[in-house]
Amino acid sequence: MAEPHSATVDSAAPPSRPGIELLLVMGVSLGSSAVYSVLSIIEKLTRNVPLNQQTTSMNSAITPDRPWLDLAYQLAGMAFPLVPALLAIYLLRVSGDFGLIGFDLTRKRFDLSRGLGLAAVIGLPGIAFYLVARQLGFNTNVSPANLGENWWTVPVLIGLAVMNAVLEEVIMVGFWFVRGLQLKWPLWVVLISSALVRGSYHLYQGFGGFVGNVVMGLVFGLAYLRFKRVGPLVVAHFLLDLFAFVGYALLAPYVDWL
Repeated sequence: MAEPHSATVDSAAPPSRPGIELLLVMGVSLGSSAVYSVLSIIEKLTRNVPLNQQTTSMNSAITPDRPWLDLAYQLAGMAFPLVPALLAIYLLRVSGDFGLIGFDLTRKRFDLSRGLGLAAVIGLPGIAFYLVARQLGFNTNVSPANLGENWWTVPVLIGLAVMNAVLEEVIMVGFWFVRGLQLKWPLWVVLISSALVRGSYHLYQGFGGFVGNVVMGLVFGLAYLRFKRVGPLVVAHFLLDLFAFVGYALLAPYVDWL
């Protein structure tokens, strides 16, 4: 499985300094998120409140008393995080490597079917693991949708799911794997380091969020090596976030276990 991928990467002319590109892209995106996430878990652990009695709120309203302004904030919050993903795509295009990551519309049915399968494999075990981790005190109570009742709430949550899926999979799998292999890292180092970084920028949720996302990163990394495409990962990630965001917003008022 590793040899065909490595050969494909070598078929394109790598940039002169792939390591610098990797550091810069991570520094303006998920790498900086990982640093802040580590600081966040330290802050939570040093409170006089058990971790599982704390709540981590995501996708929150900024100006709930002015919905029109809040919508503008949410749109900006969707647009600007995509810039590093666009930067990664641009750098891959310049070096002739963009075709290696499989992020296009040439195999829509393949991407959709494999993405649905990945979402099923990750989704239900992920929910169970989160609930167990919270009960054991390893995780905060995650509240993933806090936008209030507006006509634009569900479309914004869908947009945020798209943003997260594109940002994380293009950078943490497509860009990371291509540049990592061009740096001559062993394949297992590329795979594990990608998963660990993915887990680290979810530490703000607690240790359950870290472990769950490391496992997700390993599964997604192996799927990428098999499919040679980021497309299915983007589909799967979008579906997982869509269920988490929109599903939570619809179910939370009626159940007490979320």
